Order: sequence, then C-alpha cells, then structure tokens
Amino acid sequence: MLPPKPLAARKGRGAVSNIQGRYEVNGRESFDDGWNHEDEDDEPAPFRTQVTDEYAKTILSRNASPDVPFGVSLNPYRGCEHGCIYCFARPTHSYLGLSPGLDFESRLFAKVNAPELLRRELAKPSYVPEPIALGVNTDAYQPCERELRLTRRVLEVLHECQHPVGLISKSSLMERDIDLLGDMASRSQAAVAITLTTLDHNISRTLEPRAAAPARRLRTIRTMAAAGIPVSVSVAPIIPFVTEPEIEKILEAAHDAGARSAHYVVLRLPWEVNPLFQEWLEAHFPERAARVMNRVRDMRGGKDYDSDFSKRMHGEGIWADLIRQRFQKTIDRLGMNKANDRFAQMDFSQFRRPLVVPTPPAKQCGNATGQLDLFG
Repeated sequence: MLPPKPLAARKGRGAVSNIQGRYEVNGRESFDDGWNHEDEDDEPAPFRTQVTDEYAKTILSRNASPDVPFGVSLNPYRGCEHGCIYCFARPTHSYLGLSPGLDFESRLFAKVNAPELLRRELAKPSYVPEPIALGVNTDAYQPCERELRLTRRVLEVLHECQHPVGLISKSSLMERDIDLLGDMASRSQAAVAITLTTLDHNISRTLEPRAAAPARRLRTIRTMAAAGIPVSVSVAPIIPFVTEPEIEKILEAAHDAGARSAHYVVLRLPWEVNPLFQEWLEAHFPERAARVMNRVRDMRGGKDYDSDFSKRMHGEGIWADLIRQRFQKTIDRLGMNKANDRFAQMDFSQFRRPLVVPTPPAKQCGNATGQLDLFG
C-alpha cells in the first residue's frame, strides 16, 4: 500500500467531531457545491485530507439483507469527506484501527484497482449480471473523486459492457458523468438517487458539512431528470424534531425538480455513530436533544438502535407508523413511486462481457512483512 497522498486543503464550514469529542473545522476546495464562501475568510486553517491507495482483492460485495433493493454493490472508497455526522458507515473505520470520527472524514482509502477488478469480474464465464449499486456505504462522488476519477472509470466499464447500475449521492459532481449515465438510461441501464436530508441550509451545514447544499442537490435532480435519467430522492435520515417536520416539503421540492420516486430511512445509530450523533445534537440542538433521543427510542423498542432487518430502516411503534403514513400520503398525492422498484425495472439482457481484461495493478505494501501500512 502506498503512503497517504495529501489532497488540497478544502475550505469551508462545518464542525466535524472525532470519537473523543474534539471539534475541528475542515475545508472545502473551490467547487460549485451551492455554498456561499464569502463569509469564510476568518476561519481556522483546515486540515488536509489524506488518501491512501488500496489494492483490493475483490471489488463486488454480495448482499443478502432483505430490507435493501439490491444484491450487489461496489464502493470505490473507504471513508467519506462529506462528514455527515449520522453516517452508518463510520464504524467500518474502526476495523482499520482508525477513528470513526475525524479519521473517517480525513483518512481515506481509494481502491485504485477497482475498474480493473470489475472488468475481470464481468469477464468471468460464471458471472450472471444483476444491477450493481454504486457508492452505497460511502459516497462515490465525494470530493476526492474530482481528482481520482475512480467512479468515472468504473462507470466506463459498466457502460462498455451495457451493465445496469444504480447510484446514490449527495454530490453535484454526478453531473460530470451525465454523458455515460444518460446513454445507459436510454437503454434502461441506469438510475440515480439524490439524498436530501433537509432543505434548511443552516442544519445541513453542520449535519452534512462537506456535501452539496440542499438547493444545489435540487438542481442536480433537475439536471439529471432533464437528461432522461430516472431520479429518485432519498429522504434520509429522518431525524425527529430536526428534519422530520420537513418530510412533505422535501418530497414536494424533489418532485418539482423532477424526481419521480422516493424512499426514506429513519435515523440509525449503530455502534460509534451513537455517541458522535448525540454529541452533535447537544452542540447544535441542546434545547431539544432529550426530546429527539426519546423519540428515537420510541421507534427502536426503547433502545437507541435496533439492527433487526424488519425494523432498522423504518423503526417500529406509533411514531414510526405516523412517519410512514405521512410519507406514503405525500408520494401518493404527488404521483411518485417507491424507489425500491428502480432496480427491478433495469434491463440486463443486453449485457456483453468485456473483450480485453488487463492485469490489475500489482499490490504494493508498506513494509517488508507484507502487512498493510495504514499510516504510510
């Protein structure tokens, strides 16, 4: 594994916490993410994001969870610069000996051989095509993708092989690949989802500090829909008394922008996400923190979290049922569909195996023993 490569400092607001509870300000490089940068000149110097090249052994993950609509996923990156405090993938950094807090946002791993591994997988005689969900654990269009372009290269392989793909993101960078996605969508081989947690810029600025602004995400929905690409909106997570009052407004705004299907997830607090989120809640909504957590527990059988497949996405009990009814009534009124159907509607009958299969880049290790050196 190669030493970490520092990326340019990214200027911008947004408190991000590590597991010890210390807050730091991260930055955002100049990019049309919808935020106004004029008021950021007096902010502390940002830390630098580090990206380590990872040479993965496999690239496709098989999923047997009954509460998600896809069976295969691909994640080009570990960790995510967006810094969403509620991200369910944060605990995965613990497996690397890193913090699910600040390290998850600033010490990233790029699977640099992902396109080659995917090509080899698709070329196997035993491979049976089914839609691949791209960027489910960590955003495939997070800021480092602007320079590394791994997601773009993966899409080029899928486009060449006419293989169906579904994408979910909070980033307007998705618009860069509209040429590939538009062509694939014309053959019923691509669909995208934009996560829209809140329409309130002040909440989003701290909740998802380096994701695109809400208004910018709506513009991305409009752009993708205008290109003929099926767009759904993911209202996730729904946080009681914080983003929950906006359910109807979010769906209406997304529908007006061109989204024609939708789904939602209530707040999930597995493992280390729980203390990080509660820390954020006390910092930004101290007057309602207790109410929020009490409502979360009402939907989780009295616990902070329940990982049962039948409950983890939507919760249980009267409050979970009220959210379900509000969501369903709104999409019925707007004429929207449930987004989980988008994978079933894709066409994989045109799939063709790649003709040229290059040898993936050789794995490089950080020390003589062959052990991965996470810190370069």
